[in-house]
Amino acid sequence: MSKLLLKAARGKGRVAHVTPESAGWTYVGFDLHKLEKGQSVSGMTGDKEVCLVFVTGKGKVVANGEDLGVLGARMSPFEGKPWSVYLPEGSEWSVVADTDLELAVCSAPSLGGGLPMRVISPDDLGQETRGKGTNTRYVTNILPENQPADSLLVVEVITPGGHTSSYPPHKHDQDNLPAESYLEETYYHRFNPPQGFGFQRVYTDDRSLDEAMAIEDGDVVMVPKGYHPCAACHGYDLYYLNVMAGPKRTWKFHNAAEHEWLMKA
Repeated sequence: MSKLLLKAARGKGRVAHVTPESAGWTYVGFDLHKLEKGQSVSGMTGDKEVCLVFVTGKGKVVANGEDLGVLGARMSPFEGKPWSVYLPEGSEWSVVADTDLELAVCSAPSLGGGLPMRVISPDDLGQETRGKGTNTRYVTNILPENQPADSLLVVEVITPGGHTSSYPPHKHDQDNLPAESYLEETYYHRFNPPQGFGFQRVYTDDRSLDEAMAIEDGDVVMVPKGYHPCAACHGYDLYYLNVMAGPKRTWKFHNAAEHEWLMKA
């Protein structure tokens, strides 16, 4: 099995755990917690900034001693837009599940920006459609670069069954602005219906990295470098939550030259 693929753990609690140390990189951290009603999870951001994303379900949030109330609304990632909370460095937080809850904890180094804690409601989120034909997918921008944060970029995408996504293949592994930015990235995958599957390939131009992975419901894929297209099999819609971070907080990507013609087709 590819070292870039983290298979979904069964049961409750923390079911996915990616740190810069475990991934062998510098910036991105990602945890996924599955809780039953009444269960809780808490944490401290330390020297990182964190974005809590309510993938599904509702939970009561307390952060830095402030009761933020019960957040979350949707019970499926394929319906509506998520609630999220941005937490700067030096924050404490806790969430008590008000329903079955799936909570993503996205993290990256803080740059000492001193940004305030804030709740990000579904009404705050922009949505866009990218691509055309069987390359059409639907994007919800949770923490885009035009919204304040030090390092984190967070987005979720729904790719209909039979469609491709992150395609034509693109990469962002060179600190070469304005042409390209260096961003590490995680993909948290869900399928509807959940027995579905798809594929993701992570590869470089010289093929020193070239991994093709079957992805299933709950899997996490790590993208340290290279191109990283996805394909959702017919009959199964694909959701993924992306977390990106690097030395500069901007998304400038480079398309694979041999597939660039698809942008004009």
